[in-house]
Amino acid sequence: MEEKQVVLVTGGSRGIGKSIALKYAENGYNVIINYVSDKTDVKSLENEFKEKGVDILLVKADVSKSEEVEELVKKSIEKFGRIDVLVNNAGITRDTLLMRMKEEDFDKVIEINLKGTFLVTKAVTPYMMKKRNGRIINLSSVVGVTGNAGQSNYSASKAGIIGFTKSIAKELASRNIRANAVAPGFIDTDMTSVLSDDVKTNINAQIPMKRMGTADEIANVVYFLGSEESSYITGQVINIDGGMVM
Repeated sequence: MEEKQVVLVTGGSRGIGKSIALKYAENGYNVIINYVSDKTDVKSLENEFKEKGVDILLVKADVSKSEEVEELVKKSIEKFGRIDVLVNNAGITRDTLLMRMKEEDFDKVIEINLKGTFLVTKAVTPYMMKKRNGRIINLSSVVGVTGNAGQSNYSASKAGIIGFTKSIAKELASRNIRANAVAPGFIDTDMTSVLSDDVKTNINAQIPMKRMGTADEIANVVYFLGSEESSYITGQVINIDGGMVM
């Protein structure tokens, strides 16, 4: 019997990350989920994934701290012996206008979103190189492409992810490791559910498809990029935004 493939999803305990992890589980992948909050219901998550007939490992780690990332990858390899797909999804926002933005708000967003993507990718890549196979999908954002008032820190981090993705795609292609980014637009998640109806109506008016996307619509593309169906795609940024950026 062929060994199950393994996906690592950072920030995979809720929202888009969880939808991505579930998509891989439904397709027979064993799953590693990294989370950071003490409020995460580990037992409930374990049960939810085991019902899909796959094995799951949940590891608490701050992706901006190299020693915690190394421990995350070490535990993953000890349990499964492989990581076939890496999805760098962990991210935070600390939105405010430039003139009001504190240095720590800039630093923290860059540390988690951009440095975290670098640290996890660096830790996982040697195992992919050894197997001469691997897929890396990094979560950027449409604001990393277009910029957005009040999000200079977040936009910078997500634009950085695009440059990082293209660079590693060039470095790793000869080892049969592919790296791509997805750039979601406005997606219906916990982060957008707090917006007022007026704000949501205004947002939808700017989207050609006149609606927000769903976490599952992001997960479908991330799964495609991690599968053999996309075997000749690397170094790309796919906007999933209902036509917002075109």
